[in-house]
Amino acid sequence: MPFQPVLLWSDLLLWLLLACAIGLGIVSARTPHLRRAWSRLGRNGVAMAVATLLTAFLLVGLLDSLHYRERLPPAPGQTGTVYGVEVLSVLDGLLTHLRSRNEKTYSAPFATRLYAKESMETPAGTVRDYPRLKHGGAHLGDDETKRDADVMQRAFAGKVQAFLIWLGLAGGLAALLARRQGCSHQEAWRAIWRGETAIAWRGVLLALGGLLLVFLPLALLAGDYHVFGTDKVGQDVFYQVLKSIRTALVIGLVTTLVTLPLAVVLGIVAGYFRGWADDVIQYIYTVLNSIPGVLLIAAAVLMMQVVIDTRPQWFATAAERADLRLLALCVILGMTSWTGLARLLRGETLKLRELEYIQAARAFGVSSGRIIGRHILPNLMHIVVIALVMDFSSLVLAEAVLSYVGIGVDPTMISFGTMINNARMELGREPVVWWSLAAAFVFMFVLVLSANLFADAVRDAFDPRLD
Repeated sequence: MPFQPVLLWSDLLLWLLLACAIGLGIVSARTPHLRRAWSRLGRNGVAMAVATLLTAFLLVGLLDSLHYRERLPPAPGQTGTVYGVEVLSVLDGLLTHLRSRNEKTYSAPFATRLYAKESMETPAGTVRDYPRLKHGGAHLGDDETKRDADVMQRAFAGKVQAFLIWLGLAGGLAALLARRQGCSHQEAWRAIWRGETAIAWRGVLLALGGLLLVFLPLALLAGDYHVFGTDKVGQDVFYQVLKSIRTALVIGLVTTLVTLPLAVVLGIVAGYFRGWADDVIQYIYTVLNSIPGVLLIAAAVLMMQVVIDTRPQWFATAAERADLRLLALCVILGMTSWTGLARLLRGETLKLRELEYIQAARAFGVSSGRIIGRHILPNLMHIVVIALVMDFSSLVLAEAVLSYVGIGVDPTMISFGTMINNARMELGREPVVWWSLAAAFVFMFVLVLSANLFADAVRDAFDPRLD
């Protein structure tokens, strides 16, 4: 094989969460009240627009979660197959031209020369000037004055292609709806833009149009320019922000695997059984909440780091080492962030256990486990879904803050936090290196804003007062 598949623990958990989401969709389709809630969400144009953006982020993260090691060329006398120690992803393979085209050091977006002057030897002697980049704008040759016209031409071509692709997608959607509803193409198109369809396709099409108008020109320009500049070691910043998406998704999603069981089990047990069980659980989360969160997380991360550093034999590659630290951070964040959801579920369970139909079930001798599984848990799922969606953005921001102070992900792993941490010292230099920080901020802002807007829509759709 030309490559050897590599399965990291974070890859497994991320794909497992995707399978759980698909399973939740199947269950929701068979449950009337959940189906009604998701239908309300589907008719929300803003929700469908931001869901499209989140799907694009998720697609990038999933492509970055398929890892492999490349086969090395055979050496003289070699009989077996040898694979490299570098662990790559499918996203790395698709972005090879961005990953491998490193410059010497900083360069500004769309620049053709380095950002700082250097001493260079010329036939006229030693001069200080801005050295030419090895890759950025190299196709222009010696005539760098063509850069602006070339950038504008490629950007315009990208927007034209984006518009044509969008027209094709919109036309195909209208034709599909016309066939299903037995109406004309014009009527289906009119229904889409008036918001008269079961799903707010207008929001989806607008979000797709925006994505295509932004990323197709960037894709055409990134082949010969560093569209977001380069960092201190000359690596393309556009490549870094795309790689940071997976780290944010793992932090935001995998942490739920730790948070969800603890919060659901302890919250329901405390609210349903009360007594000494309620006292013990309340004591546990009161103690956890009394400790400053950053200090608790920092202490746990530092202890885990000592364990990782003293056992190098556990890891065959540097990627496995960085992945274990990422999972450790997810576990630590999950162990310290379940208390809020548990408190909400406890309060709701206290109310539900006093309802007449649950009291009747207890009077007829129905077991507590059956009551919790058939009556309590289904009536708490809207709170669980809302809380988990709303916590996603806070976990993404938490990773950025923790990596900024040096207790987050492994320094070799690219994330929004490590990008901001590496860029903070450059804000005090003259001239200011601003693009790395700006790129990380914009991508993280769009991801968190989309998650917050989607969380608001989920909260409204799952509000039981609307049933």
